[in-house]
Amino acid sequence: YLIDKSDKYDSRDVERLQQDDKWVENYLIWRHDVVDDTLKMIDESFQWRKEYTVNDLSESVLPKWLFESGSLFLHGYDKEGYKLFWFRVKHHIRDPKQQLDKKKLVAFWLEHYAKRDHGKPLTVVFDMAETGISHIDLDFVRFIVNCFTDYYPNFLTKIVIFEMPWIMNAAFKIVKGWLGPEAVSMLKFTNKSDVQEYISGEYLPPHMGGTDSFKYSYPPLVDDDFQTPLCENGPITSEDEHESKEEIDADTKETVEVNEEQNLNQKKMNSVEQISKSEETDKTEIKPKNAKKALTTFKGPLLHISPAEELYFGSKETGEKKCLIVLTNVTKNIVAFKVRTTAPEKYRVKPSNSSCEPGTSLDIIVSLHGGFAASLHDRFLIMAAEMDQSSGAGIPELTQFWKEVPRTKVMEHRLRCHVVESSKPSSLTLKENTFNIPAKTNEDLHIQLTHILQINKRLQEQIDHCLWFQQLSVVLSLLSVIVVAFCFYLTYIQRS
Repeated sequence: YLIDKSDKYDSRDVERLQQDDKWVENYLIWRHDVVDDTLKMIDESFQWRKEYTVNDLSESVLPKWLFESGSLFLHGYDKEGYKLFWFRVKHHIRDPKQQLDKKKLVAFWLEHYAKRDHGKPLTVVFDMAETGISHIDLDFVRFIVNCFTDYYPNFLTKIVIFEMPWIMNAAFKIVKGWLGPEAVSMLKFTNKSDVQEYISGEYLPPHMGGTDSFKYSYPPLVDDDFQTPLCENGPITSEDEHESKEEIDADTKETVEVNEEQNLNQKKMNSVEQISKSEETDKTEIKPKNAKKALTTFKGPLLHISPAEELYFGSKETGEKKCLIVLTNVTKNIVAFKVRTTAPEKYRVKPSNSSCEPGTSLDIIVSLHGGFAASLHDRFLIMAAEMDQSSGAGIPELTQFWKEVPRTKVMEHRLRCHVVESSKPSSLTLKENTFNIPAKTNEDLHIQLTHILQINKRLQEQIDHCLWFQQLSVVLSLLSVIVVAFCFYLTYIQRS
């Protein structure tokens, strides 16, 4: 293949194939260890990768309106922990002139995720709610299917199709033909009542019966590791401010924005005040020097960051809800930093947007909010950039600085979450028990009540279906009895 078609392959793909055993293994798995079939798939996918310039696809080479349309994006996870690749069909309009760019957008997302998670499989969600004739584009659907069956080996777990219109029944019979018998088993046709068999409500939008308030917006790639837009959370605190009135007011304002119920505001404010005082006490008790010795440290060009890779949180049983990140400025200038997370509804970060003086260390407390629990899928991103000595370090200056700083001058470091079931992993894990916070807030109870009501609604629908079938069975039974009796009557008449 290489001798005959070397000009049809990208040399970077050939080099990766020779070095990446996992990639080769995925091709073999997808073709059931049949070498000839595997070689054929590699040949076809390599030619396709060069034709679509997959290795060079980036935001800058694709039209901006493609990203803004919101028809394709990655967000959330299914119940098995696989990333969700969303295709919002109602935002897709069939147009042959735009088809190539739209296909490249699919390739961009798939390649972006494949490089980040080393080919960890995806679950595709076709959200077909509110779709009509103008949205039906079999050529585009076929391309998405082919990406998984022919170009990205062992990359598909299932295809969840939500509320497919009856007009699409014939079209999807054709799609099943493209998939083949094995891949057909991956199709899951769902509606609002059963989609949560595959995806939990926390990653489903309200129109699908879920509670996820996420709304796709561009730009989604604040950091190259996450497709979900990352949001800051927690108050902005300068080095000289410790639990000032302004900080408490900022906390209260944030809490009000997150929680819509006005009658909870006073309780939230009191809770924030308790947390603020406790955090100040913890900061004085924890010694950064001892903490840094207890953990591995990432040594970046601007900041040294401890821990280097993972933040350790406890499970609901252990009750460990707080972690500490220590930043050390190793430059001769002020370094501005931001801390972002993929789950802003879960975490509070203090401070999340501030600066660090040359040669000094700064502690950042990451705490779980309310009744939420940490997840292995949650990620944190620390962004840092040098500031001029003449620049101020106040909130307005930092806001303007992040708008103007070039991306190439920003240091980025990512941290994973690790959930500890029993023992504490390090001296930097803080227990929630010391903060005198109620175990369950009204908001938590409201969420649980909503969940119970949803379950009750589904059970009621199932009961209604059962009653309908029962009534139908009774009617059919009566009809059968009447027919049999009528037949006996006719037989009796004929004999007499």
